[in-house]
Amino acid sequence: MDFTFTEEQRAAAEAARGVFAGVEPDAVPSPALTTGVVAEGFDRELWSRLAEADLLSLLLDEAHGGSGLDAIALCLVLRESAKVLARVPLLEHSAAAAAVQAYGGAKLADRVLARAGRGELVLTVAANGRTGHDPAELAVGARRDGPVWVLDGVQTAVPWAYDADLVVVPAHLEGTAAERTVLALIPREQDGVTLAEQVSTSGERLAELRLASVRIAADDVIETDGAWEWLHALLTTGTCALALGLGERVLRMTAEYTGKREQFGYPIATFQAVAVQAADRYIDLRAMEATLWQAAWRIASGATGVLPAAGDVAVAKIWAAEGVRRVVQTAQHLHGGFGADTDYPLHRYHAWAKHLELALGPAAAYEERLGDLLAAHPLG
Repeated sequence: MDFTFTEEQRAAAEAARGVFAGVEPDAVPSPALTTGVVAEGFDRELWSRLAEADLLSLLLDEAHGGSGLDAIALCLVLRESAKVLARVPLLEHSAAAAAVQAYGGAKLADRVLARAGRGELVLTVAANGRTGHDPAELAVGARRDGPVWVLDGVQTAVPWAYDADLVVVPAHLEGTAAERTVLALIPREQDGVTLAEQVSTSGERLAELRLASVRIAADDVIETDGAWEWLHALLTTGTCALALGLGERVLRMTAEYTGKREQFGYPIATFQAVAVQAADRYIDLRAMEATLWQAAWRIASGATGVLPAAGDVAVAKIWAAEGVRRVVQTAQHLHGGFGADTDYPLHRYHAWAKHLELALGPAAAYEERLGDLLAAHPLG
C-alpha cells in the first residue's frame, strides 16, 4: 500500500484549509450554556464558500460538474473541517450524492447531482435506525404500489434534516422473502413526512424522521444491490476522518497550553507525567490515521483483501471512537480547570467528540461486526 496522496488530493486538502481558515469554533452559542439547539440551521455562508471552491462536488464526475475524486480526497477535506467544528452537512451531502452517482438511475442523477454539486440542493442521510442501535435499513419498510413506492417507519437522529431538501432513507423490502434494501430520496416536505426535534451532545439540531405511507416515484428509489452497504461504509469512514481532525486539533491545543502553563518555574509540558500522557494520545491519533486511510483506500479503489472492506471500516471506526474519546479526556485533564471554561473552546470539542464517538454506532458495535467478519472469513 502507498498512502502518498495524489496531487489532486493534496490540492483538495489545501483548498479546504483556505475555506476553513476563517471559521471560528465559537461562532454559535456554547452547548453548555444553551437550552436546546445552538442554532436553527447550518452555516450557509460557509456552505456557499465550499461550493465556490468546488468542495461540494469532489466525488462527482466531470459530467455532473465535479472533480472526479475519491473517498480519500473527501476524508482529507472532512479532516480539515473538524479542526474548526465546521457546521455544515459536508459528509452526509457528499456521501449521498456519491451514492446517487454510483448506484442511481440516469434520470435521478441528472435531476440531483449538478445542483447538489453547486450547493443548491442539500442532501442528508438517515443512517441511525429507529433507536440508534438497530440497523438503519430495518427501521423503515418499503413496498411497491403500482408505479410508486410506499414507505413507513421511523429514523432517529437524522442530521441536518430540517435544512435538507432531500433525505436519503434506507428501507427493507416488505412482503418478500428476499432480504433487500433500497434507498429512497424523500423530499423533506413530502406528504406523510414528519420531523420531531432532537438535540445532539454538540447542541446541533437533529430530527426524528417519521414516515407514514410516504409515496415516492420509482425514479427516486435506488434498488441496486450493495448501494446501502457502500453508502454506510463511506459515512462511517467519513466520521472517522472527522474524529481524526478533531483529535489532532485538540492535541495541538493541549501542547500549546502545557507549553505555556508553568508550575514550580517550569512549563508543565516538561513534566514526565504530562509528556507521557500526551505521547499516548499522539499514538492514538497515528493509529486512527493509519486505519482511516486503509478504509478510505479500500472504498476508493475497490481492492479486495482477506476480509471485505467492511472489516477495514470496522477497524477504523473502533480506533476513531475510542481514540477521540481518550484524546479529549486527556486534554481536559491536562488543561485542569481551564478546560472547563466556557470562554475557551475545548469544551465544544469535547461535546463534538462524544457525538462522533457514538455516531453510526459505538466501538463495541463495530467490534461485534469485526468478529462476525472474522468468523465468516477465516484468516488461516
